[in-house]
Amino acid sequence: MQAGKVGSGFEASGPAVRLQQEIISRRAKRRKTRWPVFLFLTALVVPWVIFIGSLRLSLYRIVLLVMVLPCLGMWIGRKAGRIRTVDIAMLLFWFWCTLSLIVVYGMEQSIQTPGILFIETLGPYFLARCYIRDAEDFYNMIQLLFRIVLFLLPFAVFEFFSAQNISRELFATIFPIIPIDSPMPARMGLTRVQSVFDHPILFGMFTGSILPLVYLVLGYKKGLFQRSFWTGLVAAVSFMSLSAGPLTQIVTAGFLLSWNGLLGATKARWKILIVLVVLITLATELFANRSVLTIVVSFFLLDPISYWGRLMIFEVAWASVSKHPLFGVGHEWERPEWMGDSIDNFWLLLAVRYGLPASVLLLLALLSIFLAVSFKKGLDDRLTVYRTAFLITMTSLFVVSWTVHLWDAAYVLFLFLLGSGVWMLDMEPKESAALHARV
Repeated sequence: MQAGKVGSGFEASGPAVRLQQEIISRRAKRRKTRWPVFLFLTALVVPWVIFIGSLRLSLYRIVLLVMVLPCLGMWIGRKAGRIRTVDIAMLLFWFWCTLSLIVVYGMEQSIQTPGILFIETLGPYFLARCYIRDAEDFYNMIQLLFRIVLFLLPFAVFEFFSAQNISRELFATIFPIIPIDSPMPARMGLTRVQSVFDHPILFGMFTGSILPLVYLVLGYKKGLFQRSFWTGLVAAVSFMSLSAGPLTQIVTAGFLLSWNGLLGATKARWKILIVLVVLITLATELFANRSVLTIVVSFFLLDPISYWGRLMIFEVAWASVSKHPLFGVGHEWERPEWMGDSIDNFWLLLAVRYGLPASVLLLLALLSIFLAVSFKKGLDDRLTVYRTAFLITMTSLFVVSWTVHLWDAAYVLFLFLLGSGVWMLDMEPKESAALHARV
C-alpha cells in the first residue's frame, strides 16, 4: 500500500512537472525582436544624418533603403501571407504621388523625391508586413517601443525643466545631426521637448502613439496599477511636447480605452459609440457655426493665436485643391507671401501636393485594414485584446492626422504601425489558440 501511495503521488506530480518544464522551455525559446524591426525602430531615435549631395540620409532611411526591396520580394513570394487590398492601395498611393510629381515637375526633375517617397512609404509598411507575422512579433515590437520611450524619458524631463536638449548634444558629439535654427518658444513657462527629433510634434506623436498598445498588449493580464503606471509614463512623456496634436492623440486614445473598459461586457459598445459620434457630428454641422474639425482643433490648441492662423491656412490650401484636384501642385503650393508653407492637416497636405486621389488611396489603405481586422473571426481572448489595441492606435493616429502634418519619424512610424496589424488577418482559430499558449 505504501508503495502504491508513493507511486500514485509520483504519477500525480508528473503532469505538473512536465507542464512547468514546458513553460520554462517556451520562455527560453521565445523569439526576440526581429533584427530588421529592431534596427528600424532604434534608428528612428538616432538623429545622425549623412548628406550625399542634396540627398539627406537619416539612419532610418538607410535601414529602409537596405530593406525595402528584400521586403517587396518576400511579399511577392507570398512569404508575408496573402496579398491584401491594403497592400495594393499602398502601392497605388505611392504610384499616384510619383505620377503627380512627374506631371507637375517633369521627368528629369522628379527622381529624388519619388525615390524618397518609395523608401519612406513602402519601406516601413512592407517591413512590418514581412517581419510582424504573429502575436509574438507584435508584442516584441511594442515592448521595444516602450523601452525606447523609457530611454528618452530622463532626457525629456531634463529638457522640459532646463530648456537644454542634452540628448541631441550627446549624439552630435559622435556624428553630424541637423542643427536647429532656433529653439521653440516656451508655452506656459515650460519648454516644448524636442528630444532627438526635428520638432516637438514629432517627439510627442512618436511617444504617444504607443499608449493603447502599452495598456492593452504589454498590460495584458497585468494588474490595473501596473498597466496604468506604464500608460501614465507614456502619456506624461508625450505631453512634454506641449503640442496640440500629441495632446489630441492622448485624449482620443484615453477616451477609447476608457470606453472599452467601462463597457467591456457590452458587445455592441463600438456600434453604440459610432452612432453617437455620427449623431453628434451631424448635429454640430447642422446647428453650430463651426465644423467639427474646427471645434476639435480649437479645443486642443495650446496657443490661441494659432487657431485663426490654421483656419486661414485650411481655406487657402483647400482653394489650391479646388484648382488642382487631380495632380496637385507639388511642394510649392499657392498662398500669400506672408503665409508659411506648413499645413497642419496631413490629408489636406497630401491633396495639395499630389491631388485628391492620393488622399483617397491612403484613406482606402487605412480603412481596408481597419475594417478587415475589425470583422476578423476566430481570435482568442488575447488576440482580441491585441486587435482592440491596434484599432484604437490607428483611430487615434487617424484623428490626430487631421490636426497635424505627419513627416519624417511620425510618417514612417504611422505606416509601420499600419502594416503591423495585417498578420491578424492570416490567423486561423487553431493558430490563434497555439499562439495564446506560446506568448
